[in-house]
Amino acid sequence: MKREETIRIQHLSIGYRAKHSVKTVAEGISDSICSGELTCLLGENGAGKSTLLRTLSGFLPPLAGQISILGRPLEAYREKELATVIGVVLTEKNNLQNMTVEELVGMGRSPYTGFWGRLSAEDKAKVQAALGLVGIVSLQDRLVQTLSDGERQKVMIAKALAQETPIIFLDEPTAFLDYPSKVEILHLLHRLSREMHKTIFLSTHDLELALQIADQLWLMARGRGVTVGTPEDLALDGTLDTFFQRKGVAFEKQTGLYRIEPSYQSEVRLEGDPVACEMVRKALRRNGIRADYDLASPTVVHAVFTPEGKPEFTIGSHIAHSIAELLETL
Repeated sequence: MKREETIRIQHLSIGYRAKHSVKTVAEGISDSICSGELTCLLGENGAGKSTLLRTLSGFLPPLAGQISILGRPLEAYREKELATVIGVVLTEKNNLQNMTVEELVGMGRSPYTGFWGRLSAEDKAKVQAALGLVGIVSLQDRLVQTLSDGERQKVMIAKALAQETPIIFLDEPTAFLDYPSKVEILHLLHRLSREMHKTIFLSTHDLELALQIADQLWLMARGRGVTVGTPEDLALDGTLDTFFQRKGVAFEKQTGLYRIEPSYQSEVRLEGDPVACEMVRKALRRNGIRADYDLASPTVVHAVFTPEGKPEFTIGSHIAHSIAELLETL
């Protein structure tokens, strides 16, 4: 599928203007966002992720620089016209009462309805299509206040789809969700970017999920601007090694994910079934023992101490019990 640039950002500075002062949050941002891709914005708290999203959405004016949406300057759009181009899903929970899911999703049609906001037969059909795309047709008669957090987030995404915008911005769409719901929402957004060729740009703190599912990453750091690339390119060029560098955290290039890195007191070499070896290695890492392993066929795992000359130790099927015995030998 051909990538098409939908958003172009040039020399952008973002922040807030007060009566007698200007607070700059980030500056010098230049890059593009494309359709048919899921782009995830990552960064520590206070880096300016929400400020950037609000600026790209037209809620905040930029301090400097240029934002072009579909080839036109953002400031050239009238408010109602912009609502047909950009859909926004915010983090805040709404407190709507006594409104059905179908009615809330129908509010996404407001840029196209008349003064009274009445939905035509075509509008209602588009609402049903949006409910179907997100897989929540069965919820359409439910009151919004009876929904779980995951269900409510799906409803807000359906509302954005009913708005029929080529671009959707989401601010922390997986906040407040349990892990399976986070995975489901991100898979849904990735699928929608592909199947509907939409530009989907979201901020998230779910680092490991973003590394696995995003087509593009925007890494935002205070004082360092924004670094853009695919997860694979950013892993290979070393960017991810240092971006979230903290004591006790390490980026593992083999898996492309971050892991806890304890202080090691000793080291062993494992031999045996690779899956069992990996489980044993995780258990040993928790206990301050670095372990590498050679791929082999036996189902029994042997821990060979290093340096050479120390005895071989057989780890049985009950890993926790075996690890406890192994620790006593160190």
